[in-house]
Amino acid sequence: MRYKIRRSNFAALHIIIILLVFVAMGSTIIAQPGGVILQPSNETQQPTTDEQLADQFYRNREYNKALDYYEKLYNWKSPEQFYAPYLNCLIETKDFKKAEKIVRKQIKQYPDNLTFDVDLGTVYTRSEQPEKAKTTWEQAVKLIKEDAQVFTLANSFIAIHQYDYAINAYQKGRRISRNNYPYNFELANVYREKGDKAAMINEYLDALEINDSYIQTVQNSLQTSFSADADQQQNELLKTELLKRIQRSPDKTILSEFLIWIQTQQKDWEGAFIQSKALDKRKKEDGNRVFALAQLIAQNESYDAAIKAYQYVISKGKDMPYYIIARIELLNVSYQKIVAKGNYTTNDLTELEKNFNITIAELGKSAGTEPILKNLAHLEAFYLHKANDAVALLEETIGLPQLPPLTQAECKLELGDIYLMTGDIWEASLRYSQVEKAFKHDEIGNEAKFRNAKISYYTGDFKWAQAQLDVLKGATAKLIANDAMDLSLTISDALAIDTNEAPLLMFARADLLAFQNKDEEAVSSLDSINKLFPNHALADNILYKKAAIALKHADYTKAAAYYDTIIKKYGDDILGDDALFKLADITENQFKDLGKAKDLYQQLLEKYPASLYVVEARKRFRKLRGDAFN
Repeated sequence: MRYKIRRSNFAALHIIIILLVFVAMGSTIIAQPGGVILQPSNETQQPTTDEQLADQFYRNREYNKALDYYEKLYNWKSPEQFYAPYLNCLIETKDFKKAEKIVRKQIKQYPDNLTFDVDLGTVYTRSEQPEKAKTTWEQAVKLIKEDAQVFTLANSFIAIHQYDYAINAYQKGRRISRNNYPYNFELANVYREKGDKAAMINEYLDALEINDSYIQTVQNSLQTSFSADADQQQNELLKTELLKRIQRSPDKTILSEFLIWIQTQQKDWEGAFIQSKALDKRKKEDGNRVFALAQLIAQNESYDAAIKAYQYVISKGKDMPYYIIARIELLNVSYQKIVAKGNYTTNDLTELEKNFNITIAELGKSAGTEPILKNLAHLEAFYLHKANDAVALLEETIGLPQLPPLTQAECKLELGDIYLMTGDIWEASLRYSQVEKAFKHDEIGNEAKFRNAKISYYTGDFKWAQAQLDVLKGATAKLIANDAMDLSLTISDALAIDTNEAPLLMFARADLLAFQNKDEEAVSSLDSINKLFPNHALADNILYKKAAIALKHADYTKAAAYYDTIIKKYGDDILGDDALFKLADITENQFKDLGKAKDLYQQLLEKYPASLYVVEARKRFRKLRGDAFN
């Protein structure tokens, strides 16, 4: 009997525990005849359903339906959480009286939160009471007492496109902070949104005059002004205002530096040189700034402007730290101007040779002047037909004391090229082999191996050439690996269907003639292939080689025509992406048709997503589109 009582007590206790658990879980206990029924509590689950329905109706812009739910949620759950959608539903359903009431309630409860004043003004605006809105918003600006209020109020005005009131808020913030924080960047952004370019520019320049360290931020903010779709009006305003301020405050050199940055963005090299020269004199920089500018100009292939900048550095005198390197770079740029562009005369070449010799006579032959010694040798061998003089000069350069082994190897490669140019194949191969052996695991060793493989190709030993090229496909240097792959594919494609090596022999001969600057003979040889072997697999290679020869002579129109033919007739072959990228490059940098160039880069990205040119093409496309880059 006692045992039964205990079991009965235990069962009752067990029921109590279960009930307590359900109570803890938020369930409601409802007494019913015949026992206890447990139901889910409306308090925890029903509001969740209301939220979902309210959100769904709100997103569907069914504000009448959403209103009932948000009113319940606002009144019974969380005024803070549901205030914004509830207010918007009231406004959208034109219940402006109730909308004003709940906003005033929020203002009374949170008097320091001025965003509610913005909401009240919005209610007045939507209910066609503009004067009340104006008074409310002006009063909100007057109520600003601290920085936090400035930001929240201004952002609230910006959100509803009330830019003048946002400007007023920031200007009030500037006054109460006593210029501890001037809000220049915030104001500049609002002026940008408003479309007030002059005011935006003045805020940025004011920031620069306050603190030089802001220059990077200002540059980043204005970077898009100098894209392909540059805002010319804004840029002129910027330059005009800068020049005014520079004249007014010549000691504020940060303004001049900013102007130089703008001029380099616009590739106004002459203007950048004038400003850099003025700063160089004012700050006594010994030509440092102008030398750096000259290097940048040279990289952009504006050779005349670069020459002028280097000449200025040289004019500073022999005792200046950049004198010798400026002399060397001046010759290199002069060399690039004449040779790389292809538009030179015999007088240009002889004058350049004379300047090389004058500089070498002044600076002497040493490890420090090796770059100009090597360039002079190349000029003599490939353009002035003085191969013997070039060989003697390079042999002397290779034997200079303290010449680093890597530099010596570079001179040996150049010497090998000169022997190849003169037709002395075996002497060329010997020099390449010396470099390959000495630098077996280095990039220059792979370059020497590639040049030796090309000798095998030129002489018709295609199997050996291809074996060496296949090894080089795995080279760490991308350029060498790509060149090796291209030549290997040329050989394999030419011999894949037709085992007759005659067309490839003729093409290799034309390739060598082009290397030797015997361009007319090279073109003639290429034309012979088309006549003797029409529709051969080398047809696109022939066009591509002709385009390269045309580029050597700055005949961009002819080169573009060849590339265009490749794209149209052989776009699905291996040179399709190469031709498209080259055409885009010519269109951008020579024809200056930036819109068409952008389209061509986009075409490459879409048609050849696996192309080796994709990274560079994407970068150029984005630049032409006007994307901002830090």
